Amino acid sequence: MGHEENSAGKVVNAVVGGAEQIVQARDVAGGIHVHASSSSEIPRPRQLPPAVTHFTGRDAELGILDTLLGNTGAGRPSAVVISAIAGAAGIGKTSLAVRWAHRVKDQFPDGQLHVNLRGYDSGPPLTAHHVLDSFLRALGVPAERIPPEVDTKAALYRSVLAGRRMLVVLDNAAAPDQVRPLLPSEPGCMVVVTSRSRLSGLIARDGAHRISLDVLTPDEACALLREVIGHTRADHEPQATAELVRSCACLPLALRIAAERIASRPHLTVADLVQELAGEHDRLDVLAADDDETAAVRTVFSWSYHALPDQAAHVFRLLGLHPGSSISLPSAAALTGATTASTQRLLAVLTGVHLLTETGRDRYQFHDLLRDYAAERSADEPDRQREDATRRLFQWYLHTAHAALFAFYPQHPEIPIDPRPPDCHPLTFTDTAHARTWFTAEHANLMAIVRRAPVVGQHTVGWQLPNAVDCYLADHHHVADRIAVHRLGLAAAQHLGHQLGQRWAHGHLGEALWGGNAATTTPSSTTSGH
Repeated sequence: MGHEENSAGKVVNAVVGGAEQIVQARDVAGGIHVHASSSSEIPRPRQLPPAVTHFTGRDAELGILDTLLGNTGAGRPSAVVISAIAGAAGIGKTSLAVRWAHRVKDQFPDGQLHVNLRGYDSGPPLTAHHVLDSFLRALGVPAERIPPEVDTKAALYRSVLAGRRMLVVLDNAAAPDQVRPLLPSEPGCMVVVTSRSRLSGLIARDGAHRISLDVLTPDEACALLREVIGHTRADHEPQATAELVRSCACLPLALRIAAERIASRPHLTVADLVQELAGEHDRLDVLAADDDETAAVRTVFSWSYHALPDQAAHVFRLLGLHPGSSISLPSAAALTGATTASTQRLLAVLTGVHLLTETGRDRYQFHDLLRDYAAERSADEPDRQREDATRRLFQWYLHTAHAALFAFYPQHPEIPIDPRPPDCHPLTFTDTAHARTWFTAEHANLMAIVRRAPVVGQHTVGWQLPNAVDCYLADHHHVADRIAVHRLGLAAAQHLGHQLGQRWAHGHLGEALWGGNAATTTPSSTTSGH
């Protein structure tokens, strides 16, 4: 950039060639220091979950994905849809996608994005609005620069990915509209989508390639069992092993859970356990009416569940009451009403038989089919115990969020909250960073708790918890969630006829609808009726 005098003798600026940073000023005192941005400063997300152990088979499907990867530079993006045959949940879509993604991740030097879209959870699926918000933050876009409209977010997302080679894994999609805004326009990027649906609209309109997964072949299923229970043991009882494969209908999820159960009982023969499973199948023959694969996995679930020690089975049932997508150890302890140490031991029992998955330090998650099964089993708990566990969980979230609020923003005005019950033991927080970490980790669960509150009669938590999370949502520009929780909070307060609760909800909802600008400087301080 330079300057020159025009015919009037005035100095004008001129730019020759390209420029990334431009400073224009009438008068300048002192020096100007311009630091050009570098691609090395852009975050490179590494969001892939761990690959499944003992992965077996799927050579043909892996080969197709490899071939499609070779076409990503051919001038148009490739969106790969991995879909199961109709009704075949638990067939290994996620395992295949994640296995392949790990295998080729080095070919995507700008990183990998991953999200579970929760298309088949009991709660609402993630929207493109929320996913784009998360992806843009992971890609280094400051929260205050993320636009509120989904179309504008999608345009910014495509712009940020321009010139990058990125792998995007979208797991458990429910419909094409959930996926379409998340597709990059960059030919160097690749998208892998998993779904129980065939997503025909994505195939026809967006040029995606479908890979329909079937169950494993008998040989592949036997190979998986041999990997888990040991080659010696499986080869010693080939007929029983083959019978177990047939009982599990060659469905990967059922095979893994059954194999883990066998591996944990080395003093019994495979034939003994096959006989147990056959008896369970007879007991649940009503489930086998429509879908052999679903019947097989449900039978294996029940078989494993009935083999649990009483305390572990009790915890499994209570976990079915948790409305969130993940479960932390402290929240599980709140559900059980037991100590953290004893709860952790029982969670280890559940993870040991693949009825629960440990996703990180002290964090757990159900497969979506297992979440449904645990929710069904929760009905076996006496009504009073089920209600007490739900109350403990909701109170724990309320009082932990309250503690996190004042660690996150110590100057925040006091908010209305019921006294902490004697059996509620919320977390404590050392500083702002600690509280922010908890809010971020529990964001989806906090939203789920507020949504679930009216269903389980927790209306007081339903209007008080939104006030505790408002500061975090405003500070992190989660505008849509902020609006949603305060609308729910208002409905809860109106249900109770609670005038103070309604004033708080109206005040926060007004701020949220306005855009949360007031909360970015002095969160909640402008709310009327405090």
